Parts: sequence; C-alpha cells; structure tokens
Amino acid sequence: MYMLVESHSKSILHLKRSPSIRSWSVLVGISSVGLAAAYYSEDSLGWKLFYLAGCFFVAVQNLEEWEEALFDKDAGKVFLKTFNLYKKLLTMSKAGHEQAVVVPLGEIRAVNVEEEKVRYFGKGYLVVLRFGTGFSHPLTQNAVMGCRSDVEAVAKLITSFLELNKVSAQQDLEESSETDVTDEEEPKDTTGCDAQKARTL
Repeated sequence: MYMLVESHSKSILHLKRSPSIRSWSVLVGISSVGLAAAYYSEDSLGWKLFYLAGCFFVAVQNLEEWEEALFDKDAGKVFLKTFNLYKKLLTMSKAGHEQAVVVPLGEIRAVNVEEEKVRYFGKGYLVVLRFGTGFSHPLTQNAVMGCRSDVEAVAKLITSFLELNKVSAQQDLEESSETDVTDEEEPKDTTGCDAQKARTL
C-alpha cells in the first residue's frame, strides 16, 4: 500500500504512510546478522556489543520513513511531513527528527505518477506534485515497489480533492473560446480572388 487515507472531507485530505513490509524485513535481516555474529563469535563482550549495535544502526538507517501529507483547503496549504527514526536515535531529542514542507495549494497544477529506482530492488512508483513555477516535489521520499494502481489511485484522489480536472477543463474551454473569437475577427481578403476572376473574364 502506498498511502492510507487518515481523514477525508471537503476541506481536509490527510494521507499517511508507514515503512513497508519490505523495509521491516531488511531491518530484521540485518539485525539478525549482528545477533548471529555476536552469538557465535568468541570475541570479548565489548566486540559482541559492537556487532549488535553496528548492525542495528545500519538496519535502522535503511528503514523507510514515516510520512504524511495534509491538504488543507481552509489554510490553503499542503503540509508534507517526514519522521526519521535513524535521525531520532542520533539526536536523542525531538529537534531535527521531523521535517516539514509547506506549499500553497494554489501553486499545484498537476499530480503525476512517476517511476523511480529503488535501491537493491529495481523500480518503484511515487506521486509527484507539479507547481506552476515549474518546480516539482514528490509526495513521499520513498517509492513503492509495484502496485502502480495503488499509486495512481492516490494521485486521482488528490486530483479530485483539489479539483484540478475542473481547472484544466475550464482552461481548455477558455482557450477554445479565444481561438474561435480570433478566427471570427480575422478579415477575409477577397481582393485577390476578385482580381483573378476579372482577369479570367
């Protein structure tokens, strides 16, 4: 699952994502290596603790982040937050372990699904927010393996919530109307045709 819907109303869309099963499996696997090395090693207790701590921190470093996206129409902003357990353990404090990106909702022009290479596992998919300034930002820092349909469902949900389809349709209608008006206002040059007919006669 790419992201879960925490809450959804006319003014709020709250999405959350936790580390995937694959990410937890990697953590357990690396931690098991450290545990086995400490158990079967004939080294001193200090070295055994070093094996355990080293493998544990490597495992936590590869653990995906907890992420959430809050689209708030009342505030007119989208809040993208990430929680990193590795940074939390390093700092041992609340400061610096949570990062937030705040973007005005009015700047979002499109929501797309893109492919991204996932380390050691191939390619995955994630949602990308496109802004009017040409800048883009991923909805999550981590892509999900396979399950493109799940990612597309999240993209469609955001597009529907922000009513981007209506905005796009309205822009197309305005452009079409402007084109029709321009064509009607263009004067028809019949001088050349009249002169040719006169020469023919």
